[in-house]
Amino acid sequence: MDQILINLLNGLSSGLLLFMLSSGLTLIFSMMGVLNFAHASFYMLGAYFAYSFTGLVGFWPALLLAPLFVGLAGALFERLALRRVHKFGHVPELLITFGLSYVILELVQLVFGLTAVPFTPPAALQGSAFTFVQSPSSGLSLVFGSAPAEMCAAASCSKFPLTRVFMMGVALLMLLALWLLLTRTRIGLVIQAALTHPEMVEALGHNVPAVFMLVFGSGCALAGLAGVIGGMTFVTEPTMAVLVGSIIFVVVVVGGFGSLLGAFVGSLLIGLLQTLPLTVDGSLASLLGHMGATVTPDTPGYPILRLTLAQVAPILPYLLMVLILIFRPKGLFGTRED
Repeated sequence: MDQILINLLNGLSSGLLLFMLSSGLTLIFSMMGVLNFAHASFYMLGAYFAYSFTGLVGFWPALLLAPLFVGLAGALFERLALRRVHKFGHVPELLITFGLSYVILELVQLVFGLTAVPFTPPAALQGSAFTFVQSPSSGLSLVFGSAPAEMCAAASCSKFPLTRVFMMGVALLMLLALWLLLTRTRIGLVIQAALTHPEMVEALGHNVPAVFMLVFGSGCALAGLAGVIGGMTFVTEPTMAVLVGSIIFVVVVVGGFGSLLGAFVGSLLIGLLQTLPLTVDGSLASLLGHMGATVTPDTPGYPILRLTLAQVAPILPYLLMVLILIFRPKGLFGTRED
C-alpha cells in the first residue's frame, strides 16, 4: 500500500511538472496560433541558466533569474525571427522553431559539454518531506521527514522527497497565477482580446505585436521555470529536451489545443499513466483476463501478452493520444480549430 501511494504521488508530481511545461506551450498556441517546436529547448535552457546562476548567486536567486533570462531570449527570438515568418503561415513557423531547437542544443553542448552537470538541490530541499511506514502490526502510518532507522527495521518505509513537494507547490502556484493574470488583470484582458479581435485592440491604442512578443516570452519563461525545477530534481544534460519534447505535445493533444484547463488535466492523466502501471505486477494477459477475455501469456500468435504493465507503461500516453485523436480530435477541452 505504501508503494502504491508513493507511485501515486510520483505520478501527480510528474504530471504537475508536465503542466509547467505544457502551460507555456498552450499559452503561446492559444494566443498566437504558433506551435513552438523549440519549447522543450527553452526548458533545457532554464536548467542550464539556473545551474550557471547557482554557482554565482545561489539557488534561490537563480530560481527567479533563470526563467527571466529564458523569457528574454524567447521574446528576442519572436521579435527578430518568428515575427518575420508569422505572416506566411504555420509551416514556416514550425520550421524556424524546429531549427532553433537544434541551434540551442549545439550551443548547450558547446558551452557545457556532452555530459550531465552537477546541478543539485539546495540544502533546504534535500531529504524527505515525509515517509509512509507500512507495519505488519499497526498498518500504514505517516511520519514527517525521514522515519527513524529502528522504525524502518521492523517495517516497510517509503520516502517522498522534498524536491517533488516543492515541484508540486510551484506548479499549483503557477496555475493560480496564470488564472488570475488572464481573468483578473487588465493585461490579461488585452491578451485575450488580441487573440480574437486584434484590429479592435490596436484601434484602442494597444501595441498588438508587443503583446504577442510578451506572450511568447512569458510562455518561454514558464518553460524555463519548469527547467529549473526539473533539472534540479532529475538531471541536467543536453538530452533532457529530447526526453520531454514528445510527451508535452501528447499532453497538449490530449488536453486540447489552446486550453489551460486541458493542459492541467492532460498533464495529470499522462503523469499518472506513466507511473501507476509500475505498481501492477501482472501481464497484459492477466489484465485482459480480469476484463473477461479468455487469454493467457502462452496464447499462440500473441507474444505481446507476455509483456507486463510496467513494460508497456512508456507507450500508454501515446496510445491515449491515438484514442483522443480518433474519438475527440479537439482534445478533452480544446478551444481552437486550426
